[in-house]
Amino acid sequence: MSNPLIEVLILAAVALFVLWRLYSALGRGGDEGPVQRPAPTPEKRPTPGEMPAPQPRRIENERPIFTGPAAGALEDIYNADRSFSTEEFMRGAKAAYQLIVGAYARGDRNALRPLLDDDVYEAWDAAIAERDATGARAFELLRIKKAEIDRAELDGSMARVMVRYEAELGDGETTRIVREIWTFMRDVSSSDPNWLLDDVEVAA
Repeated sequence: MSNPLIEVLILAAVALFVLWRLYSALGRGGDEGPVQRPAPTPEKRPTPGEMPAPQPRRIENERPIFTGPAAGALEDIYNADRSFSTEEFMRGAKAAYQLIVGAYARGDRNALRPLLDDDVYEAWDAAIAERDATGARAFELLRIKKAEIDRAELDGSMARVMVRYEAELGDGETTRIVREIWTFMRDVSSSDPNWLLDDVEVAA
């Protein structure tokens, strides 16, 4: 006659064995370890300093396209000096306006002299002297509201570009808007890349 306790122990052992096999087959244990799934290949990104993959090159015209009423003269200037660029010129023209107006307000003749043609310098030198004598307050540049090429010309090798400015000036008490046309000139046959202020006129 069989012993009930022994039968129960045998059944329990069989159940544990079956559970252990299921556990191993599902990758939860055993000697083979968990089932490994291949990880997706990450997208390759350029590391710092690594050149990105070459992109299709956009074809650009090497010769600039000039527009507006001064286009013909600007193209003549470019033909005489292939380094001429309206973008670079206008950056310089805005910087020159700030430097010149600031130097004039301070009465800094040393800063003005290399930026102005002889006639303009003499007129502004006299204006500074008169202002100092009368004790008038100088107007300083607050901001440039607008700057654009108005017209241009090429006379032999002498290029002239007229820039129309609209600026806001102030003396600490009064603010006023000035509209002027400044003429910058440069000998395009010279190795000197600097433009001089050749004339100043009130804009209509």
